[in-house]
Amino acid sequence: MTSGIRFDGVSVAYGGNTVLDSLDLTVEPGEVMALLGPSGSGKTTALRAVAGFVQPAAGRVFIGGRDVTALPPHRRGIGMVVQQYALFPHMRVEDNVAFGLKAQKVAKGEIPARVGEALAMTGMAAYAKRYPRELSGGQQQRVAIARALAIRPGVLLLDEPLSALDAQLRSGMLVELARLHRELPDVSILYVTHDQVEALTLADRIAVMDRARLQDCGTPQELYRRPRTEFTASFVGNANLLPVTVRAGGVSFAGTELAVSDTDGAADGATATLCVRPHLVGLGEGPNALRGRITEVQWRGSTHRLLVDVGGHDLKADVRELRETPALGDEVTLHFAADDAVLLSADVTAGAPSRATGAAEAPSSTAGAMAGVSDG
Repeated sequence: MTSGIRFDGVSVAYGGNTVLDSLDLTVEPGEVMALLGPSGSGKTTALRAVAGFVQPAAGRVFIGGRDVTALPPHRRGIGMVVQQYALFPHMRVEDNVAFGLKAQKVAKGEIPARVGEALAMTGMAAYAKRYPRELSGGQQQRVAIARALAIRPGVLLLDEPLSALDAQLRSGMLVELARLHRELPDVSILYVTHDQVEALTLADRIAVMDRARLQDCGTPQELYRRPRTEFTASFVGNANLLPVTVRAGGVSFAGTELAVSDTDGAADGATATLCVRPHLVGLGEGPNALRGRITEVQWRGSTHRLLVDVGGHDLKADVRELRETPALGDEVTLHFAADDAVLLSADVTAGAPSRATGAAEAPSSTAGAMAGVSDG
């Protein structure tokens, strides 16, 4: 079993359109790396390049230090799970899980134990004799994961594995995937998702993709607390992005001088963007006070989200335990601490590459291709 993934300048093009552009990225052995981005950003194409389902137009793909760029999928030592489950409907659960082992030509006497181990790991041992049609969506996805794990891969590829599940099932599967990661400390996991909660919950690091290119990469805490770009700030979590002018010791926004802990060497008078997370914006007097008028109030259970017009800009504030809900049109004061604001300089936010024309992810493959076939 080999672990770890490295993209070395990998580009992929369909019909002359670049859908993955010069990707350099390393997934360490035992690491969970989430590829996070909107549809068409290149994240699924990157995963399929690792799986061997698309051939790079340029660059190399390495698994466990071995160049696998020219190898077929069944020789790469990977397991793969997709959102559509891709189970064989005419096979019982145990036979679905055994499929990759048989394709690997694992000794017949060893297969039942390996199948039982994978089903036990995913909590599906009691369902071995059932057919996929007799299972819920969450149970079918567990079987698909068990099938991928049965071959004991060094690399596990997960392509939007929870997107077909409802919110409650998705939450439960996140817990199960986190537990599996703890039980498989040597397996590298590449997890493709457009859901920021999944990425923040599971990943050791997140690679943010947009317009066919890698935009940012870091731990969930780094990307959430200190994003480098406007795209990262808005896609990883929710953010207020305020157009500001840099002043000595702070910034100016909508005619108000605001204190910022770090202006990152930006020149006085330079234009920039200030990022403040909504949950860090308070209601009432305080540092960096801003007056505005409420344009919308959304009750979200544990919080109220207030949208406040400040100088023609909408600010979001997530406020807890409001005894009295403000009315639309009320004038209120918002505030935030200098340490809770991150300045994004104009040269960083403007540096994103232009969108690749006609970008599209590769089509889905068949159930057989998803069975985690590998030569170990």
